[in-house]
Amino acid sequence: MKIMYLPLLFIGLVHLFGSMAQAQTPIRDDRYRIGYQDTIEIHVFRQPGLSQRVNVNANGTINLYRLKEPVVAVCKTERELANDIAAAYSKEYLRNPEVNVIAVEQRSQSFAIIGAVKKPGNYYVNRQIHLLELLALAEGQSEEAGSRVLVARTGSRSNCKLNESVTADGGAGEDITLLDYKLRDIIEFKQTLMLKPGDIVSVAEADVVFVYGNVNKQGQVTMREPLTLTQAIASAEGLKPATKKDNIRILRQKPGSADRDEFVYDLKAIDQRKVADPILEPNDVVAVGEDRAKSILNNIGKSLTNGIPSIFYRIP
Repeated sequence: MKIMYLPLLFIGLVHLFGSMAQAQTPIRDDRYRIGYQDTIEIHVFRQPGLSQRVNVNANGTINLYRLKEPVVAVCKTERELANDIAAAYSKEYLRNPEVNVIAVEQRSQSFAIIGAVKKPGNYYVNRQIHLLELLALAEGQSEEAGSRVLVARTGSRSNCKLNESVTADGGAGEDITLLDYKLRDIIEFKQTLMLKPGDIVSVAEADVVFVYGNVNKQGQVTMREPLTLTQAIASAEGLKPATKKDNIRILRQKPGSADRDEFVYDLKAIDQRKVADPILEPNDVVAVGEDRAKSILNNIGKSLTNGIPSIFYRIP
């Protein structure tokens, strides 16, 4: 009989700890909270002279008819502000007033997206929004997009913190935080970020490197992902004959200077895995030289090959 009680005891403990975990999990309040740039309408029942449309002041308060002191509006829901206004009127002017508040222009919770997207700009959203949702509102990345997405968290005062006291001046500002993500990870749901009002999202344009010299297609190569030397050469459609493979130069500009550092690599050593394939940096210049001796021999071979038909033509 004692053994039969063990499963029941186990089930009871699971329910007990589960309820405790739920009690410790904070409940998120998704109700809209009034911000600094909002316009709100106030209706006082049976008092048309007190009904008005007001803008939230720079210090987060609103000024109302018949009230000597302004009322703090920021970071309150419409219902919370209506209750505070009713309390203020009942204290100085009315008996048991009924007040209704509507945020008719919710412009405090703005999210900006710039850079390589199809529709950059400011987006006003009166709810919480994920980074991928904002990218979708901007109609996705453009053809110039690279691999990185940067989020500047400016510490906007419209980002209300529910468990902290709200002062008339909105409190002290926060430091700017820079967050760095890979665009592919965001699109493929490998990473996600819940944005905060005032966040600025920048989709970085793709960096480029330049490949010139003895390659089949000289010019710039787009870097949408980390790019190695051999990948850059492959993007330039490979090497021409008589290339000096042991003297491939990478020219890299020094930070804050017009001068460049020069690095020399041997492609044969890279192919044989004796040397690591170097990862290029934005704006690197890959210079592929020509082996003069091989070039002369190749030209001689071409001239001989081109002369063969005429030799056969002269044979009787």
